[in-house]
Amino acid sequence: MSIEKLRATALSIADLREMAREHLPRGIFEYVARGSDEDRSLGGNARAFDEIDLVPRVVRDVSEPNTSCKLFGEPCAAPIAVSPTGFASLLWLDGEVGSARAAARAGIPFALSTGSITPMEQIRAEVDGQLWLQLYVWPQREMTRELIARARRARYEALIITVDTPVAPFRPYNLKNGFSIPFKISSRNFWDIVTHPRWLYGVVFRRYLKSGPMVAENYPEQLRVPVSAAKPGKFNLPFCDNVSWDDIREFRRLWDGPLILKGILHPEDAARAVEAGCDGIIVSNHGGRNLDSAIAPIRMLPEIAERVGHKTTVLLDSGISRGSDIVKALALGAHAVMVGKATLFGVGAGGEAGAQRALEILVDELVRVMTNSGVKDLGSISAGLLRLSHEFARTMLELNPEAAQTMASTNAVSARL
Repeated sequence: MSIEKLRATALSIADLREMAREHLPRGIFEYVARGSDEDRSLGGNARAFDEIDLVPRVVRDVSEPNTSCKLFGEPCAAPIAVSPTGFASLLWLDGEVGSARAAARAGIPFALSTGSITPMEQIRAEVDGQLWLQLYVWPQREMTRELIARARRARYEALIITVDTPVAPFRPYNLKNGFSIPFKISSRNFWDIVTHPRWLYGVVFRRYLKSGPMVAENYPEQLRVPVSAAKPGKFNLPFCDNVSWDDIREFRRLWDGPLILKGILHPEDAARAVEAGCDGIIVSNHGGRNLDSAIAPIRMLPEIAERVGHKTTVLLDSGISRGSDIVKALALGAHAVMVGKATLFGVGAGGEAGAQRALEILVDELVRVMTNSGVKDLGSISAGLLRLSHEFARTMLELNPEAAQTMASTNAVSARL
């Protein structure tokens, strides 16, 4: 689908979501769209943003809005980066390449997941933009060291270590839909697949004809096996339940670029990350995909930003689906946000053009919200633009009474931009 057609038909991320739903088998779509267990955290992420209202200012010069910023010393056209999301090429042929190209076109960083199907070297060869690599800590630490060295050779600018997945999450819908690794045609997924012939031919057959079976190309060499040939439990992401801060300090020594820790929800962990030498943290509950009932990251953001925002770069991930969400995150202390589902819905709706359209929508909404709120640049976004609902304020009071009282009385939590 062309970008022109998408601009005419997809006017919101919700539109792209519905287009992706139509194109993809249910098992693939729900893998992208849903969370874990009963989807409580997934829903909680959205509700938390809905509990924050904007209080616009008027009679201000907003004639030349500016969304540009710097992340880790590099210029960005907007305070957005594409989150690492695995298996985008299950949604569209060469989905990771298309998403990375869309990010480069938008002037923002793209983070490649360890679980992606496209080799990191190919992404670097085909994309002229800022590239970050996300990886997990393998139980065999030498595998993690191998990937760090590989990322350095491939000239990735930043390294993201995800630390919020010590065990496999429970996603019952995957089992009900017959979507699992190793992937097999079964009675549960057969009809779902054959009734989506455009996806079956455009993604599965064309991929096989082009480069053979799908393989997690960024896994350590000994673990790179076809999705369909993997042994149960052997192809999944590396679940490591004994990661230590000494490990993080070692990775800091091995990596000479920006080091970012993803999956922070507690201020103490944020402080430990800074002490371990991390250049940035991502306040995230994994998009609601790991621990169900984990608190929405936006609720913890003010306290974390107050604790470490002057020492490190604070990014927020999980629940960003509108330009207003971006403004709210910046006002509560984030330097930038990361978006995952939004761009995946774009990829599922139209490949590279869909990812491009998703980012266009978010940036256009960001500009529109800024100008309607009376601010013309990111430095003018502050907590003074916000009013928190009773529910949000109550949660803040329970978490941190002193911070909540400050917000309630002055409504002036520092936005560290």
